[in-house]
Amino acid sequence: MYFSRLRDLREDKDMNQTEVAKLLFTSQTVYSRYERGALTIPVEHLLILADFYGVSTDYILGRTNRKEAYPE
Repeated sequence: MYFSRLRDLREDKDMNQTEVAKLLFTSQTVYSRYERGALTIPVEHLLILADFYGVSTDYILGRTNRKEAYPE
């Protein structure tokens, strides 16, 4: 599965792949594979990114077009 929203969210923050990879404590190569869908993103990384971008995991996964994170 291709997660174009990962790239879109990253670019909206004016960040490059290396910067996001550091946030996840992984390499740029691994993060690039997440964006391309060549590697399944671990739940832990998905949660970190959802919190960082202020969106729901469902939004990142393309299950909804609603960007807002769920209330706590």
